[in-house]
Amino acid sequence: MKRIVAIAVAVAVLLLGLNSMFMVNEGQSALLLQFGRIVRADYPPGLHFKLPVVQQVLHFDKRILSLDAQPERYFTSEKKSVNVDFYVKWRIADNAAYYRATGGDELQAEQRLSPIVKDALRFEFNARTLQELIAGGRKDITERVRQQTDASARKNLGIAVVDVRIKRIDLPDEVSESVYKRMRAERSQLANELRFTGQEEAEKIKADADRQGQVLRADAQRDAEKVRGEGDAQAAAIYAQAYNQDPEFYAFYRSLAAYRKAFENGKSVLILKPDSEFLHYFEKPDAGKR
Repeated sequence: MKRIVAIAVAVAVLLLGLNSMFMVNEGQSALLLQFGRIVRADYPPGLHFKLPVVQQVLHFDKRILSLDAQPERYFTSEKKSVNVDFYVKWRIADNAAYYRATGGDELQAEQRLSPIVKDALRFEFNARTLQELIAGGRKDITERVRQQTDASARKNLGIAVVDVRIKRIDLPDEVSESVYKRMRAERSQLANELRFTGQEEAEKIKADADRQGQVLRADAQRDAEKVRGEGDAQAAAIYAQAYNQDPEFYAFYRSLAAYRKAFENGKSVLILKPDSEFLHYFEKPDAGKR
């Protein structure tokens, strides 16, 4: 009987000893409670001790956690609605404040953090136009939202907001159609302006080319007339020189050239008076001799 009691006492002591020790792993933090009251909240990783039975240990994940919220509809400063899909990266910054605010429940923490982030996003979207959002204002929005939500979450939930990211901004169907129509109208207007500018430039280029062509033709015509005049002058000088050397032979040579041209195809028929000047050397074949 004494042996059984001794064994029972030993087992009880062993269980109490084991219950008085607890381990905090890397990536964890621990909170010590005694009758629901926080005794200590800053345990580092390693082996620690507590009072058995009366004290309780809660372990928390101190790694960065993700909150992937459902898309939310917001209004821009123009009162146009947009659907925003976002996520939040957070971690526990103060174990005691986190436990008091959420009871150590991660789901409850996310449910309380989500409205804080949504309110900050709503404020930022209400202050911007749709064009500013489309043009790339996400980075400024997310940084401001992170700062605002981090300050509020640290104070009220013991949570640090590490990052806020906007995954996607979608326009509702009714807004998308109006935006697309406006974009098509703007692109059509731009295309018409470019087309008109191109036509105007084309007309300028064509007019300039026509002007240059006329100038080139005029210059060529002028040069041709100049060359032709010089040739005619030289020909006249040669004719005059030939005539002065032998007028009778020159007249005979010119008549032969006229005969050759008149009968060159072999089918020409001339009807002339017998005393025509054209037949002068036919009637007097020796007229060209000196």
